[in-house]
Amino acid sequence: MESVEYSKKTNEKEVELTFDLNGETTKLIVPAVYRLVDILRKDLQLTGTKISCEIGRCGACSVLLTGQVVNSCLVMAYQLKNSKVETIEYISKNSLHPIQQAFLEEGALQCGYCTPGMIVALTDLLGYNADPTDEEVLEHLSGNLCRCTGYTGILRAVRRYKTIYTNKG
Repeated sequence: MESVEYSKKTNEKEVELTFDLNGETTKLIVPAVYRLVDILRKDLQLTGTKISCEIGRCGACSVLLTGQVVNSCLVMAYQLKNSKVETIEYISKNSLHPIQQAFLEEGALQCGYCTPGMIVALTDLLGYNADPTDEEVLEHLSGNLCRCTGYTGILRAVRRYKTIYTNKG
C-alpha cells in the first residue's frame, strides 16, 4: 500500500516512493504532483535530463522507464512506485556510450540540448535493433526534436555506430 502524507509546509499530498534509479534503490518522499523530471533535476541533481517544452513534445527529457522511452515531464511521482528508471547519466556512467562517441565523431550535435534525449532514445533502439534503417531511426526519434543540427548528422552517427560496433554499416 502506498504511503500518503501531507507536507506541513505546503499542505500538499506527498507520496513515499521506492524505485530503481540507475541501478540503485532510491527512496523519496515527494509531492504526489511532482514530475519525474523535477525529481531527477531538483531532488537528485541529475541534470543530464533536460527540461524544454514541458508538454511531452520535444523529447529533451527522455529517460527509460521500465525499459520504455518516456518523456519524464509527463511522468508523475506516484507512477514511479516500484519502477526502474535509467537516465543519460547511467548510459554513460563509466565512459561514453558508443553512440555518444559516434555523435562526437560525426558532428551530430550543435547546441547539445536535445542530445541526452536523443542518446537515450537511440540506445533503446540499438538495444533491440543493432542494424536499423534510416527510416527506423527517424521513426524511433519521432518524439525527439532537434532545432539546431537536424537529423542528417544523427543518421551519420548511427551509421558510424553500426559500422564500428556491429560491422553492419
